[in-house]
Amino acid sequence: MRSFVKRGSHWSWIALLLICAIMATSEAGAEQWPRFRGINGSGQSEAANIPVEWSAEDYNWQIPLPGIGHSSPVIAGDRVVVTSGDPEGATRYVTCVRCEDGSLVWSREFPSLPHHLHTRNSYASSTPAVDAERVFLTWATPDAYHLVALDLKNGRTLWRANLGAFKSQHGFAASPVVYDDLVVVANEQLGASFLAAYDCSSGKQRWKCRREGGVKTAYSVPCVWEDESGRAQLIFHSTAHGISGVDLKTGEPLWSIDVFNQRCVSSPVIAGGLIFGSSGQGGSGESLVAVRPGDGAARKPEVAYEIKKSAPYVVTPVAYRDWIFVWHDGGVVSCHDVADGRLRWRERVGRGFSGSPIRIGQNLYGIAEDGQVVVLAAEPEFRLLARNELGEPSRATPAVADGRLYLRTESKLISLGGQP
Repeated sequence: MRSFVKRGSHWSWIALLLICAIMATSEAGAEQWPRFRGINGSGQSEAANIPVEWSAEDYNWQIPLPGIGHSSPVIAGDRVVVTSGDPEGATRYVTCVRCEDGSLVWSREFPSLPHHLHTRNSYASSTPAVDAERVFLTWATPDAYHLVALDLKNGRTLWRANLGAFKSQHGFAASPVVYDDLVVVANEQLGASFLAAYDCSSGKQRWKCRREGGVKTAYSVPCVWEDESGRAQLIFHSTAHGISGVDLKTGEPLWSIDVFNQRCVSSPVIAGGLIFGSSGQGGSGESLVAVRPGDGAARKPEVAYEIKKSAPYVVTPVAYRDWIFVWHDGGVVSCHDVADGRLRWRERVGRGFSGSPIRIGQNLYGIAEDGQVVVLAAEPEFRLLARNELGEPSRATPAVADGRLYLRTESKLISLGGQP
């Protein structure tokens, strides 16, 4: 199933909901959350059993994780997979548990060597991707960029690839994505840079697209947009190439538009026929840019509008109906009309966010760095619905599958909601 959003705000939202509903259904009928921010990175769920307010007594379960990490959980079938890392020795841990009760299915350790990280980074900031059979992991040291496929059933290594040296001021945090039978990785860094796709089953490289290196390392996670011809385009963000589209089957560059001056950490979002992206530095965004994508032929990409005030840097926005909710890293949230960027409201809800918000039903859920989950109404009028304490810092993004919400703190994984 291919992901697409056609032009026109109302109908593109209906199309996105239909596709998310179809793609989120497996053979067993369970909703999936296969990558960072779920289906196509949109951060959307129609789950009806997630509470607005809760306490620790309401959890289905909570389990400790080895080490710490900022990555987000992913879900396939009846299994949740999450990564963490030893902050001293740099060992990477992969933990797979059952959705029902949090019991351990399997775990893996991947020894590594300590290296320089930004103070806000960790050895497990990259979110895995999953399909029905496999888990795909990425991590990097200055000497090697690793892509590893594990068997979802038992954690056995199926294949692994070394993508070469990785040079960055701040360490690694890019996440892979799965589309059909391909796992795609972005590698835009201070050294040799490229985008690449690998066969999910064999690990064989299917295509490689060279990119300009040596500018600023990009950490954004790509998404997919289908143009009017039916061609699937991978949408990437980086300082060197701005917002760009690449043919998903061949890796051929189709178009790009130079819109960023600073580092790209947040990820692209598609809404109303527009692609939204931001860049920034020092904990604050420079601007959020809405771009009309190109088609690789006659239609060139163009900037529809920019939002400069309270633009995000690390945090990825979330769209719903005719609005996009822009969550600034410093805790100011604003609601804008998708079509033209008109401001509906702007309010402070806290201080310090690194994880990105998601929408569940008609509500927005975002985790502050101090571990407070802020719940807002996804409406053109501001309403703060609740503040819920997790009791530990978090820089992760929530995940939802089969009516349950999964919350990751630095060292715990929590399940909430669903039927008793």
